[in-house]
Order: sequence, then C-alpha cells, then structure tokens
Amino acid sequence: MVAKITSYAAFWPYYLREHAKRETRAVHYAGTALTFVLLAVAIVAGGYWWAALPIAGYGFAWAAHFGVEKNRPATFTYPLWSLASDYRMFFLWASGRLGPHLRAAGIA
Repeated sequence: MVAKITSYAAFWPYYLREHAKRETRAVHYAGTALTFVLLAVAIVAGGYWWAALPIAGYGFAWAAHFGVEKNRPATFTYPLWSLASDYRMFFLWASGRLGPHLRAAGIA
C-alpha cells in the first residue's frame, strides 16, 4: 500500500508520474480545453451547458487513465488536488513550461 500523501508539494510530482505517457496528457488537455469551451457556451447561451463540465473533464481524463496509462485516476483519492493539478498541468503545457516539472518528477 502506498503511503498517504499529506502535502500538495508531494502530490504534484506523484500526479505527473500518474500522467507519464504523452498520450495520457494529450487526452487530458483535450478534456480540459473542452471544459473552457463548454463554460464559454454556458455563459453566452445560458441554460445547463455547465452541467457537461464534469463529464468533459473527468470523462476524457478517466478514459486516458483506464485506456492509455492503465492506472487508477488520482482524483479518486485526491479529488481537489487532482482538479487543481489538471488545470496546472494544462496551463504549464500551453505555456511551454511543463518540461522541467516532468523532468523533476522523473519523466523523460
């Protein structure tokens, strides 16, 4: 059994290692980007578009974990840290600054 992670500083490298495959991260990015699109539609068009946000974000992420990475999503154990880390990873990737974080976590 893995010891419980008690700080976000310890969680972040663990989170990145759970996303070691480039394909897993790519599917995550697609789902995260879709949450922004759906949020914009919900704001502009109104209605219940916001209800699709968790389906887009978690659906893509869980598909990547079960289908590509072959591991259990960290959100099952650390839901808030995982949510924050998903957006952190997305914005670091989008800004071209994710590489050093991956290397520090031991991902080539």
